[in-house]
Amino acid sequence: MTDRSDLTNLPSYRRPRRSVLSARRIALMASVVAGLGIAVHGFSPSTSPADLFSSPAHAQVNNEVKKVERPIGFADIVERVKPSVISVKVNIKEKTASNDDGDDSASPFQPGSPMERFFRRFGGPDGIPGLKGGGRGRVVQGQGSGFFISADGYAVTNNHVVDGADKVEVTTDDGKTYSAKVIGTDQRTDLALIKVEGGSNFPFAKLADSKPRIGDWVLAVGNPFGLGGTVTAGIVSASGRDIGNGPYDDFIQIDAPVNKGNSGGPAFDTNGEVMGVNTAIYSPSGGSVGIAFSIPAATVKSVVAQLKDKGSVSRGWIGVQIQPVTSDIADSLGMKKAEGALVAEPQKDGPAAKAGIESGDVITSVNGEAVKDARELARTIGGMAPGASVKLNVLHKGQDKVVNLTLGQLPNTVEAKADIDNDSGKGASKGTDVPKLGMTVAPANSVAGAGKDGVVVTEVDPKSAAAERGFKEGDVILEVGGKSVSTAGDVRDAINTARTDNKNSVLMRVKSGGQSRFVAVPIAKG
Repeated sequence: MTDRSDLTNLPSYRRPRRSVLSARRIALMASVVAGLGIAVHGFSPSTSPADLFSSPAHAQVNNEVKKVERPIGFADIVERVKPSVISVKVNIKEKTASNDDGDDSASPFQPGSPMERFFRRFGGPDGIPGLKGGGRGRVVQGQGSGFFISADGYAVTNNHVVDGADKVEVTTDDGKTYSAKVIGTDQRTDLALIKVEGGSNFPFAKLADSKPRIGDWVLAVGNPFGLGGTVTAGIVSASGRDIGNGPYDDFIQIDAPVNKGNSGGPAFDTNGEVMGVNTAIYSPSGGSVGIAFSIPAATVKSVVAQLKDKGSVSRGWIGVQIQPVTSDIADSLGMKKAEGALVAEPQKDGPAAKAGIESGDVITSVNGEAVKDARELARTIGGMAPGASVKLNVLHKGQDKVVNLTLGQLPNTVEAKADIDNDSGKGASKGTDVPKLGMTVAPANSVAGAGKDGVVVTEVDPKSAAAERGFKEGDVILEVGGKSVSTAGDVRDAINTARTDNKNSVLMRVKSGGQSRFVAVPIAKG
């Protein structure tokens, strides 16, 4: 019987001749192995290429390869957290018709609303590519992301995803679709809490207790462009970002690819906990360029707890209009560092005004914790409950003092104040020139609509220091160097006093468009 394992026993078998080509091929393979940096024996006159793979070096190569570990991936984490992420689909009835001029791409949402702002920035709500055509009453659809935070169906998403929605549906990771209702929303942080109906044992994610570090890994899971269950990875690029969304901005910046439809989805850390909720991207093109922003888990916890309890968010309020302390302002106030929050104007009958806080005061700490800037003060006070007692450290006219007050509740709306009529200077004198500042002023009581206090700016040299600091015709200067002014002479005297005190700039309190602010204006010597 022929041994099938020995091919030489077969009648058709012929021992192949070693050709030059075969040797060359083997040599080439050997050079590749050697090029990988693995320890092998080189050729020598007594070693043929065919002997290379039966030498001890062959075993050594195999041993080394077996010791190499595979790159660490995120599959285990994704497998654990992905079921908690949902795709959110909303139906919104269009409330406005297209423009009379034929521009059908106009936003159908209320002007100034979060959905309208998102439409203007990205061309439509998440997942709506332009909203072309249609008339009054048409139903449009939007898409976003979210994630369960409890087994009974409570889930987090963005306010701008569900704002104005007539119908909300979610699709889970296993492909099932459920109806959901909006429990509450918070426009200031762009967060919303929804309740998914029809289940009681949903897989849910945990919100992280600690802040991520810059450089930590991050996984974004969501529904970009309607592609549910998409996972992307990156790192934490920065923290404490202010993107101009409001006084409570404190975003985590990540570089994990996030696109339209990812809004409301979670950003996970390597522990499988939610470090933030993805809410916005920076994108000149509308697609991911590696800059995305997430709402920190600490903010999400605080807001969601209130939304679940009462459907809305109550924030502490002290009733002041504040602004940052710039280096020029710090110099004008005699401060060593540009920090704290400058009170531009306390609101009448607000907690701060009742406690004796005045315009020009700088709030430097809250309950013993230093205040870095105006935005930090707003976040700190806003994170406290109305009715809470707080202790403020205040720099008042160069002296430190402590103010105790009880927080009020932040109003949901801000009462608009009418701008000073742009023609208010008509019929009045052109005013008196203020030397070296490049503007002329007139007593406010001599200009219709300007009020009784301060002096009105009637003209500004476009090449002057005043123009550089944003002064414009119609602005009312209330104080200069901490002193009230009512004539051009008062302004000149205050500037001369600051110059005598060797100040590089003088601080002016200015009312513009119904809002007050402080402006540090440089003054020339001599």
